Amino acid sequence: MENIVPDQARAALEAAAQARRRVADEVGLPRGYWWVLAGAWLGLGAIGEFGPQWLSITATLGFGAAHSAFATRLLDGRRRTDGVQVSAEVAGRRLPLVVIGMLLGLVALTVAAAFALDADGTRHAGIWSSVLIAAIIGFGGPEILRVLRRWAHA
Repeated sequence: MENIVPDQARAALEAAAQARRRVADEVGLPRGYWWVLAGAWLGLGAIGEFGPQWLSITATLGFGAAHSAFATRLLDGRRRTDGVQVSAEVAGRRLPLVVIGMLLGLVALTVAAAFALDADGTRHAGIWSSVLIAAIIGFGGPEILRVLRRWAHA
């Protein structure tokens, strides 16, 4: 390193920081994760609407257990694609909390939509609210997560 001027050093450090931010912005969950989650959301809505209560409870607990087992590997956000794996420091350690918070918010939104649809007299309000939220998850999951990560500085 021959005679680096402070301005050059500052510019190099800024370029490295910008590159790191760009990589961190790409960290997330694969698109397939969101579509599987949307399908499960629809399935739980249908079971809740047409199945007995015990089946609905069992399916919900089973979904929670399967999701936690499967998503544990994905929730660190470091493996969005097979080509790149970033360090946990770059990915951010709050991503699992952001995803769990997002899922809880979507559950609350599903229940609120079902109540609103039921109050309006809609038949099968549970299914229609599940369809609405599943569409939001499938089409907008990655974008919603990106915004929530930015808000949570994760």
